Amino acid sequence: MPSQPVIAAEGLGRRFGRRTVLQDVTLAIAPGEVFGVVGPDGAGKTTLLQMLAAILTPSFGQCQVLGFDVRKAAQRVQARIGYMSQGFSLYDRLTVAENIAFAAGVRDVPKGEYAARKARLLAMAGLERFEGRREGALSGGMRKKLALCANLIHEPPLLILDEPSLGVDPLSRRELWRLLDAARGQGRSIVFATSYMDEADASDQVLLLREGRPLAMGSPAELRKRAAGRVYQVKAPDPAAAERALAEMPGVLSFQRRSGDEVRVQLREVGDVAALRPIEGVAAAAEPTMEDVFTVLSSPDAAPEPDAAPPPRAITRTVLVDAQNVTRRFGDFLAVDDVQLQVRAGEILGLLGPNGAGKTTLMRILCGLLAPSEGQARVGGFDVARDSTAVRSSIGYVSQRFSLFADLTPQENLFFFARSYGLSGSELVPRISWACARAGFPLAEEEGLVRSLSSAVRQRLALACAIVHRPKVLFLDEPTSGVDPLSRFRFWRLIATLAAEGVAVIVSTHYLEEATYCDRLGLMMDGRMIALGPLGALQAELGLKAARVEDVFLEFIRRARQGAIAA
Repeated sequence: MPSQPVIAAEGLGRRFGRRTVLQDVTLAIAPGEVFGVVGPDGAGKTTLLQMLAAILTPSFGQCQVLGFDVRKAAQRVQARIGYMSQGFSLYDRLTVAENIAFAAGVRDVPKGEYAARKARLLAMAGLERFEGRREGALSGGMRKKLALCANLIHEPPLLILDEPSLGVDPLSRRELWRLLDAARGQGRSIVFATSYMDEADASDQVLLLREGRPLAMGSPAELRKRAAGRVYQVKAPDPAAAERALAEMPGVLSFQRRSGDEVRVQLREVGDVAALRPIEGVAAAAEPTMEDVFTVLSSPDAAPEPDAAPPPRAITRTVLVDAQNVTRRFGDFLAVDDVQLQVRAGEILGLLGPNGAGKTTLMRILCGLLAPSEGQARVGGFDVARDSTAVRSSIGYVSQRFSLFADLTPQENLFFFARSYGLSGSELVPRISWACARAGFPLAEEEGLVRSLSSAVRQRLALACAIVHRPKVLFLDEPTSGVDPLSRFRFWRLIATLAAEGVAVIVSTHYLEEATYCDRLGLMMDGRMIALGPLGALQAELGLKAARVEDVFLEFIRRARQGAIAA
């Protein structure tokens, strides 16, 4: 006799006022199953998980969790699950041990079992040495692991996790998933939401969400079959020329430059290899990834905008960012350690590293927001310590969460930023029009407040606001976090277009595949720049010629840690 589902939902949906944010969700999750809810920001993932956790009451449809109706027995559901929200539900002034003790007390963990459970969880998470450290002093990855421990202390049969790896570096993501694998091995069911398409492979079932509606559901293997015959890898002697040709082909849905001479292509129709014949090079069918699946399955629901290939570009000899022996201390803590770095006009530099590696501190120094303790840095010809105001007027900055005013319209945001950068009078409207065109933001089509825009549209608006004054240097702090694959690929083409116009771009990212769009990579750890150069050169240095970016990243981190231990 089949066991009762841990979660059973039919026609589930939620409305806020007149706006329906989620609808038509039907699913069944078996005991011990891992269920992934995958989609970009604004797809409805958090709303769905909060209904499954009996935090939000469904507006329509039915849902039972662990045998209880989420409407009639919300408290019983909440008492029996572990729910980890996207924002941390920890206390930053309490230590690691105090946070776990508090969670155990709230969940009525038997005193005789508490010590053994805590010791086991801390060992699994690698947090034993940090029991006495305040939560607020932990790195992002460590805080995620602590939050998971706090939700496992009462040994719930069901874990519901809202984007557990959001903003976490690849190394911490691996460690987090080891914890989840161990929880699954103990028979727990896991429901998690993520905007990282590759995490879908860890699931038994995947629900793809787009704009509040189910796009597809099934096992990863079943979903890949739906994109089979529509994904090709093109090996071209001139990848830039191949991109320009692909941009003109109506049978091509999207394309992305990969490392070396390869371009990955998604077609509108199955087996339409004829669409690729005008390209000089060799095209071969490729195994679809979950990003390919999302891109391909999204296309019937919305006519995608035409792709544009970035123009040819060349890195000039003009140095726009010059950091010499830059060091920054906060008391006894060394946040940036003797960094030397140059970035030239037209160059895209990718900054990679674990959480707490010093990337954000370095970017704040180069933006003129933080003076170095030692060393010197010049950006756009200005000293960051002595001429910080001039530095800030010559740069553009896009933060991870987009520094826009949600209660203003897009046009009001654009005028605010333009005036903040000193633009006025007759130059305002032409410059705003230029910035919107460069950023691919359809100003004439967007009405209402910024809070009503999708994450992909907000992303382009934030870029338009950042470049309205024509900066020499553009800083991007995880600009594509939570954005769907198609929008992410197109955003990178916009960045390449700006670089072709002579802008120096410095970008931090946890999507390691984005490193292939960068001219050089800077890998940071413990405040130091442990590797710097083109991806091919870094692969050669490690003797890993065809290695993935993630493998290169992890190997440099491993070597740096070994060196630190030996020292």
